[in-house]
Formats: sequence, structure tokens, C-alpha cells
Amino acid sequence: MMHISTSVDGDGRPDNLSEDGPSLADFLPDTSSGFKAVAGQPHSHKSTESVAEARIIEACMTVQDPEIPVNIYDLGLIYDIICHSGGNVSITMSLTAPGCPVAGEMPMQVAEAVATLDEVGQVDVSLVWDPAWTPDRMSEDAKMALDFD
Repeated sequence: MMHISTSVDGDGRPDNLSEDGPSLADFLPDTSSGFKAVAGQPHSHKSTESVAEARIIEACMTVQDPEIPVNIYDLGLIYDIICHSGGNVSITMSLTAPGCPVAGEMPMQVAEAVATLDEVGQVDVSLVWDPAWTPDRMSEDAKMALDFD
């Protein structure tokens, strides 16, 4: 028999359990201080060329938000793309809300999409909450698709 030690609240229940048992939040990764996903392998050659940012953007646009019918780039979830010499890429992104159920999956989807490009080595995607995402970050295409004024 396996025993897991937990702290208890004033009613004697484990702190992380409700009367009905664990909630969905108990199974999601803790992304309160950010989250990092890595895909691909660093290139072994020492090229001074970096990947064209337009190719990275195209790859990011293949990732769709599961709840909003717009790609994550047009939603404004990609904050920064850094194309390092040698083909490695660093991306900073956010989500529409910290409680988003795909918080643990979306950065890896982005990393894997970008890592499929032939000229790309390792892709590091950092999920951040500051600055917070707002609808103002959406492209005009996204605003039109979502009937945003």
C-alpha cells in the first residue's frame, strides 16, 4: 500500500482535495511562475546564419487555440521570437488566461511546430504571464474573425 503525505486543512481534509476529491487543477502543471517547453536538438555546426523569422511565424500560425478558432500568432499570444545563429530559436508566449486548460500543452505544441522546420535546431518556448494578454494584442484578421470591435 502506498501512502502519500499531505497537509490538512481545518476540517481534517487534505488541503488539495475538495469534498468531492481532487479538482482539475490538481492534475495540471503549476504554471504560476511560467513554464518552459523544449523541442528539437541543438545543431552541432557553428553556423552564423539564423532562421528567418517569417518561417517561425508561419510555423506558429499552424497552432490553433482549442477554444477560439484563430491561430495563436494572430491571437497575439506570441510575444517574442529570437532566432539565434546556428538555427536555435527562443520564443516567449502567453495564453489568454492563466487558468487556461492547455497551459501545459500549448508551449510544447509551439516548440514542436517550429522544430519541424529543417533549418531549426533546438526550440525553447517560455510561457509568461507578464505582461498579461489582452484582446488588443490580436491582429486585425483575428478581430474580424471573432467579430471584435
